[in-house]
Amino acid sequence: MFEKLTERLNQIFNELRRRGKLSAADVDTAMREIRLAMLEADVHYGVVKDFISRVRDRAVGTEVSKALNPGQHVIKIVHEELITMLGEPVPLNLNGPKPRVILLTGLQGSGKTTVAGKLARLLQGRGERVMLVAGDPYRAAAIQQLQSIGKHLDLPVETVIGGKPHELISQAYTKAQRGGYSVMIVDTAGRSQLDELLMDELHYIAKVISPVEILLVVDSMVGQEALAITEGFRNMVALTGLILTKMDGDARGGAALSIRAMSGVPIKFIGIGEKLDAIEVYDPRRLASRILGMGDIIGLLERAESSYDLQNSDKQTHRLCNGQFTLEDWITQMRQMRKMGPIGQIMDMLPVQLGQVTRNIPRQEIEQQFKTVEAIINSMTIHERRNPDILNANRRRRIASGSGKEVQDVNRLMKQFREMQRILKSLKRNSGRGLERLTG
Repeated sequence: MFEKLTERLNQIFNELRRRGKLSAADVDTAMREIRLAMLEADVHYGVVKDFISRVRDRAVGTEVSKALNPGQHVIKIVHEELITMLGEPVPLNLNGPKPRVILLTGLQGSGKTTVAGKLARLLQGRGERVMLVAGDPYRAAAIQQLQSIGKHLDLPVETVIGGKPHELISQAYTKAQRGGYSVMIVDTAGRSQLDELLMDELHYIAKVISPVEILLVVDSMVGQEALAITEGFRNMVALTGLILTKMDGDARGGAALSIRAMSGVPIKFIGIGEKLDAIEVYDPRRLASRILGMGDIIGLLERAESSYDLQNSDKQTHRLCNGQFTLEDWITQMRQMRKMGPIGQIMDMLPVQLGQVTRNIPRQEIEQQFKTVEAIINSMTIHERRNPDILNANRRRRIASGSGKEVQDVNRLMKQFREMQRILKSLKRNSGRGLERLTG
């Protein structure tokens, strides 16, 4: 997400940091480079023009000339104006009588059905009783997909088959009322383009069930076309928010930077993957920090917390503080880390400076290293994992054969393990203070 833009902006900022003083010419040069970087990232020209104008007005004024570090102050201005451009966050509206209806709309292929499942999982985690409604009678695959999602989440799925969609969705609403559900998420039909039939259906549906949210699901990969899609729907339906999907696959990210400023419709969520947990609440401050290479430490901590196993972690901490660390502990820690999500997403949430060591290593290579370690340790017996000292040459050959790896791979893993043991022992000798900080 935003890889190309982040890389270009950091090159520009590194040049600004080297300068003790900034002249108007220095600022103009930086602004030209930022303008090009944003245009290459597919940000709308009008948005770029307004953004550059605001940043330049502040950067050549007394605000920067009186700063102790002008270069850093310009970066601060860019960060603040980027947040302004991204707009204020608007939370999901769950007020009013139950069930509150969330109506999802969008063109075919934008990811509405998957988003319905993601929202359902998110709200389910907040304690809401959720019902899903498959409101697309024209595409059997959409109904089957939502039913599969509902089964995975253990949620009821009402299907709209035969008859007019608005009438059948109204019946589903009555069932949700009687069943005591607090939220009803409706996945509506999509089209390959805007047409009157699609809009008429949405009007009728909105009229009979009075949704608290009408959310437009937009594929961020379509770039500038996302603006035209949003405008088309906004002119016909009372949109309350946007959900941008496939943000993880858009290295430019210009749609996210343009769509809020140009349409005025707030972005409420962004999709960052195919899995049901791959959705984030839209937060302009955190998004701006990621764009500028400052990372998203808060988001990283939230992921860690959501995958945190308190009981196992307490046991691990106790063992580490007592100088006990085995291959079994190592594989447990790795699995805990992998619960946080794909390694590529985790690396993207680190500040550029922290992630620089591994940033140039292909993400597939890092994932493969994780899989190699896991395969080798899984090929060991429990006794071998807990007592690595017994791994002689014969055992290592058997482990390599069982994991489909070479003996050299097993030897390399054991060397890394010994180094980790050595570091932990040195921390323990320091009265355990370093370990407490490490595991706390």
